Amino acid sequence: MLPRKSIIPDEFSVPALASRMPRKPVFRDRVNKARFIAKSGACNLAHKNIREQGRFLQDVFTTLVDLKWRFTLVIFTMTFLCSWLLFAMGWWLLAFGHGDLDLNRKDGIQQCVINVNSFTSAFLFSIEVQVTIGFGGRMITEQCPTAIAFLILQNIIGLIINAVMLGCIFMKTAQSHRRAETLIFSRQAVIAVRNNHLCFMIRVGDLRKSMIINAVVRLQVVRKTTTPEGEVIPIHQIDVQTESAGNSIFLLAPLNICHVIDKDSPLYDLSAMELQCSDLEVIVILEGVVETTGITTQARTSYVAEEIQWGHRFVPIVTEEDGVYSVDYSKFGNTVKVATPRCSARELDEKPSILIQTLQKSELSHQNSLRKRNSMRRNNSMRKSNSMRRNNSALSVPKVQFLTPEGGQNLIVT
Repeated sequence: MLPRKSIIPDEFSVPALASRMPRKPVFRDRVNKARFIAKSGACNLAHKNIREQGRFLQDVFTTLVDLKWRFTLVIFTMTFLCSWLLFAMGWWLLAFGHGDLDLNRKDGIQQCVINVNSFTSAFLFSIEVQVTIGFGGRMITEQCPTAIAFLILQNIIGLIINAVMLGCIFMKTAQSHRRAETLIFSRQAVIAVRNNHLCFMIRVGDLRKSMIINAVVRLQVVRKTTTPEGEVIPIHQIDVQTESAGNSIFLLAPLNICHVIDKDSPLYDLSAMELQCSDLEVIVILEGVVETTGITTQARTSYVAEEIQWGHRFVPIVTEEDGVYSVDYSKFGNTVKVATPRCSARELDEKPSILIQTLQKSELSHQNSLRKRNSMRRNNSMRKSNSMRRNNSALSVPKVQFLTPEGGQNLIVT
């Protein structure tokens, strides 16, 4: 038995209509992901299971500079103490071999080192030789050529130790990241319309008057991606172009670094809702040469999805006062809400009318807010005028009427 044909055509059936209806995108809850770069610029990366530890000893100077201060100071102190003790042992052996420690030696024999009669005196003489103090109580004589060669050896080794350790201390105090402490970034990044394009913007500034020469700002997007072959890349770094790409910036005053979200941008397909659910991280790297020291410095920070404000713009903080430009750093990270489409940059390129409609709605809302403000001002002015009239009428002297007995006249007193 054949099935009975429906009266409603197939193209108007419920399954067909449901298949043609546009589906809203389903957004998954964002999983909290560890930051690759902290807000302070520190790298959130742990090195484990390094088998070739000897490679660090091949570059001893860099290893000493990278150590923490407490370990560096311990190594600094122990190096000098060990060298003094080692050479003190040598001087004591020279004195012992020459017979200077013998209490029954003959009076006519001169000592190799005068007044070195014990290990303590040999240790003090070792410190005097290496540090070049020269108190004058102990001195070397011409009786022992071996002692003269040993003196030359200690001076050379002492100079090498001084050069290495003092150079290490100097490099630790003049490290480039110390200068980066005065290079600041805005706590939030913003996305707004600039020149009819969606733009990702951050703000950078320098708190010192000494400038950063040849300053360059680079942006990178770090995210977890999967290739068509199924390879999972946990930290995929994608370079992001800025308006000043390839050119150095003049960081005299705080600047807004702008990235135009175009078809080559990794943010091109992200809308406002999709951005909040994404796990991307935008890394900002500022590099330059310190004007006073000539050392290259680097400052870093990053922005995750929660720290990117869609539809905001940084407030201006540079003003001209009495012929001098003034920077108000209290408003460095302040933003103001502006009209911005919530769609992605791809949709905005495909449908430019979305931007026009958004701007028109913003203009209408701005006009309505101005009208409300004007009406509120008028009402307030009318209320003030009415209250002033009432007060003036209350201040005027009232007329008092006294009633006289019957048949008399009424008296009116003002």
